[in-house]
Amino acid sequence: MPSIVKINVLTVPAEQREVLERRFASRAGAVEGSDGFEWFELLRPVEGTDQYLVYTRWRSEEDFQAWMEGPMKAAHQGGGGAGGPAGAERPAPAASASTVWSFEVVQQAGPKQA
Repeated sequence: MPSIVKINVLTVPAEQREVLERRFASRAGAVEGSDGFEWFELLRPVEGTDQYLVYTRWRSEEDFQAWMEGPMKAAHQGGGGAGGPAGAERPAPAASASTVWSFEVVQQAGPKQA
């Protein structure tokens, strides 16, 4: 069964870039222990766009959905998983828009071993 990739496309105004990156840095470990999680990358735009890409790879769609309904949901609802106490006021989002793209991995390659 092929892995699946989820790419969250975040539109981030220039004045919010540092805020977004700081928030992702402070969430270190938030997804890494999730069952079926394989990879994460936060990709900063270099030129021509204000869209960041949040790349995650999962063993299956079911593993991704379990993370979305559990740890991710709790962290984004102020359940204490975002670094603050439950019920604490949430900071304004750094992104002005978000779209999720979904893919199946059909081919992959890594560096050749010497």
